[in-house]
Amino acid sequence: MKPILERAKEVFDVEIEGLKTVKESLDSNFEKMVEMSREALNSGHKLVFTGIGKSGYIGKKIAATLSSVGSPSIFLHPVEALHGDLGILRAGDLLFALSYSGETDELLGVISPAKRLGIKIVAITGQPASRLAKLSDLTVAMTVEQEACPFNLAPTTTTTALLALGDALAMVLLDVQGFTKENFGRFHPGGAIGRAVTMRASDIMRKDDRMATCYPDSTVREAIYSMGKARCGSTIVIDHDRKCLGIFTDGDFRRAAEKDINVLSRKMSEVMTKNPSYVKSEDLAAQVLKLVEDRHINDIIVVDDDLKVVGLIDVQDLPGLKLL
Repeated sequence: MKPILERAKEVFDVEIEGLKTVKESLDSNFEKMVEMSREALNSGHKLVFTGIGKSGYIGKKIAATLSSVGSPSIFLHPVEALHGDLGILRAGDLLFALSYSGETDELLGVISPAKRLGIKIVAITGQPASRLAKLSDLTVAMTVEQEACPFNLAPTTTTTALLALGDALAMVLLDVQGFTKENFGRFHPGGAIGRAVTMRASDIMRKDDRMATCYPDSTVREAIYSMGKARCGSTIVIDHDRKCLGIFTDGDFRRAAEKDINVLSRKMSEVMTKNPSYVKSEDLAAQVLKLVEDRHINDIIVVDDDLKVVGLIDVQDLPGLKLL
């Protein structure tokens, strides 16, 4: 028996090799599959995936991924299809039949009834000479040499390859259909990802009396007072046209006080951080999150198109907005 970690890494190696093999085998039939998918979607129809066993589980995931990126898709269980669920198919839909062997009887039983309904069939199989391939309008082969299972029986490498092939289809369709981050957000309204790509800086910023501002000739004492009044951890230093000159945070105050006990009487122009990071009010929340991650800052200034200060984003507010 091999050591645990050695065996685990061996599984990774086998599956990685399988993915490489499928990647290198992609040909014009993959491109045809994409075009057939586009034709169905652009005519208002849907993509339908069917398979049984492990292929069925992967089919559900592929359908879910496609739907989430703008390609309406569903999963159809082949056994249930033969007992009435075939009714979800409409002429113009595209049916993807998933079976590595291409000889699964339950799946094969769906193909002829579906074709009688005017449905085109795409077979994704490891056996391009199988019965499934012969019955289908298009076959995309995904042959792998070895399962990670020591008996070469349990679907492992094959299901990983099928999952990756489905992801490739979804991402290519995302590109060719012009699917955007904003579209993604509309399909994920309940999640942090959706909020990050639909909400803008103006939706999450503090403004008016919930943000603190001061002028360069203001004292640190005055700045601390304005921060306390607004209940925020920083004050933005502006000129009389509301253009940003700098920022001063409670952390800056503590560090300055350690060096100079008389810091309260100093001018903001002497202690502020110049050229602070900022975003525009129309920038997406996702851009704000990236700035927080890249710069490791807690306070981000929001400006308008004229670069005048209109708000402040405090990183402590983001969890409450379910953005972190």
